[in-house]
Amino acid sequence: MLRTFLTVFAAAALLASTATPSRAGAWTEAKGGYYDKFSFNYYYSDESFGSDGKRSNSALDGKFHDRNLTNYLEYGITDRLTVINSLTYKWLRNEYDATVTRGDGLGDVDLGVKYKLIDSPKGGIVSSQLLVKIPGAYSKTDQLPLGNGQYDTELRLLYGRSLYPAVPGYANLEFGYRWRAGDPSDEIRYLVEFGVDLTRALYARTKLDGTLSVDNGKMLDGNGNPTATNNFDLGKLEVALGYKITENWGVEATYTPSLYGQNTAAGATYSVGIFVKNP
Repeated sequence: MLRTFLTVFAAAALLASTATPSRAGAWTEAKGGYYDKFSFNYYYSDESFGSDGKRSNSALDGKFHDRNLTNYLEYGITDRLTVINSLTYKWLRNEYDATVTRGDGLGDVDLGVKYKLIDSPKGGIVSSQLLVKIPGAYSKTDQLPLGNGQYDTELRLLYGRSLYPAVPGYANLEFGYRWRAGDPSDEIRYLVEFGVDLTRALYARTKLDGTLSVDNGKMLDGNGNPTATNNFDLGKLEVALGYKITENWGVEATYTPSLYGQNTAAGATYSVGIFVKNP
């Protein structure tokens, strides 16, 4: 799994070095500016990645469903400093054999800050990001918990570059480390993103979002949620298509399948959302 991660990240670094700014990734919001996206997401899995990385049917004919509403907000305190917040309300359902468990409620809350370190017309943008995950209104001892029920702290370095005039788009790279309290393992986080404007209103984006476990978590894992195991690797590929109805709002649809992993569910997420932004 480490070899897969290094190969993908090296290839993406080469792409970005040859590269229109995006509101995502390394770019910060202007002072007083914001980006707010509200989405409905449906994740389904009836397969899992084993400790050897091979994909197989879930044990006991298991089927896992995660329906959730998510609001993601970025707001510019200054031109260089942006604050971040993400809230999610989940409805979970896990089926195996003749047993069905359910869980619903407010999931984990993300609070963060992103600071632009370098803004070079030729070299691109470099930013740093600090993110804290706060456990939501649930207990990790629930029959089907919404998460691991502990705090995370993540530090991330982000690099973004316009591909214009060669391509009306951008490339973005991210690399970070997440310290996880309690039973779960710490994680290396990496992300490779490419976006392009197809027309003045229509755009497309693809994103490889990866997690690499440091394997320092508790080995015994009694969590009933197959997406919240203690020591897991996971690589997901997001494919998105969006339409800007006006300069300040639009709609977006995404499909995000799991490509590779270890010790976690192997499924896909389907999302539809609406976003507003200013400027």
